[in-house]
Amino acid sequence: MGFGHTDKNVLKRYYEIPQGDRVQAMYVWIDGTGESLRAKTKTLNEEPKSPKDCPIWNFDGSSTYQAEGSNSDVYLHPVALFNDPFRGGKNKLVLCETYKYNKMPHETNKRHTCNQVMERAKEAKPWFGIEQEYTLLDMDGHPLGWPKNGFPGPQGPYYCGVGANKVHGRDIVEAHYRCCLYAGITISGTNAEVMPAQWEFQVGPCEGIQMGDHLWMARFLLHRVCEDFNVIATLDPKPMEGDWNGAGAHCNYSTLGMREPGGIKDIEQAIDRLSRHHVRHIKAYDPKEGKDNERRLTGAHETSSIHDFSAGI
Repeated sequence: MGFGHTDKNVLKRYYEIPQGDRVQAMYVWIDGTGESLRAKTKTLNEEPKSPKDCPIWNFDGSSTYQAEGSNSDVYLHPVALFNDPFRGGKNKLVLCETYKYNKMPHETNKRHTCNQVMERAKEAKPWFGIEQEYTLLDMDGHPLGWPKNGFPGPQGPYYCGVGANKVHGRDIVEAHYRCCLYAGITISGTNAEVMPAQWEFQVGPCEGIQMGDHLWMARFLLHRVCEDFNVIATLDPKPMEGDWNGAGAHCNYSTLGMREPGGIKDIEQAIDRLSRHHVRHIKAYDPKEGKDNERRLTGAHETSSIHDFSAGI
């Protein structure tokens, strides 16, 4: 079975056409699944310097799992601005929150409540570093570079590997890295992961709500880059069953108190508080209330058991 595709090189000459003073602003938002991203573009008459310079826009929520009854309009409120590495020049990517017809945050708008918490925790100066693992798939859903009628050799040589028989898709990783730098995302590194065709990028350190803004836009850029290569990036926690590592978004976190001399006391206090609400937190960690992570957090393949809370130095 063949897959249709266009010659991406043809597009270059169109990007060279002058666009005058006007700017293309691509609005990006999280849809009703809590996992997938959507985007559409608006022409602005001048280059925006902050999200406030971008007008509120709207879309049809019935096509993004975000409709409510007969009122299907959902409104996009710009909250973060990035340079557009695909169109270049003055063009922008605009990360948005979603609001309902009654001007209330949409139920799927998790950023709104997160930002409220971050404002309350401002004095603690919360820092985040997030390690986002992902798997590259061919258009048929098979991991990139894997034999079509079998499996690669056992895990071992692939983590941080070098060589065509060790890693698959490095060109995508490099393209994504450069796009993130151009966009203004606080990307701090990349590496090949334990399973072949699996990679990781790190975002941070970011303070407060910037953590989510930069992570989500980095995810958007990953999917958008993969589109140019006719490859799929999946964040599925366990894309391949069997003796293969899963993928996660590992969150490294600290407050100002934790980073200062004697900070171990603050760390131990936080660990104690986390331990008392383990099940509740697990349900909040993925859109399917922990069901996705349950496939991954088995206690094997470099994971803890989803049922146990553990900590240590």
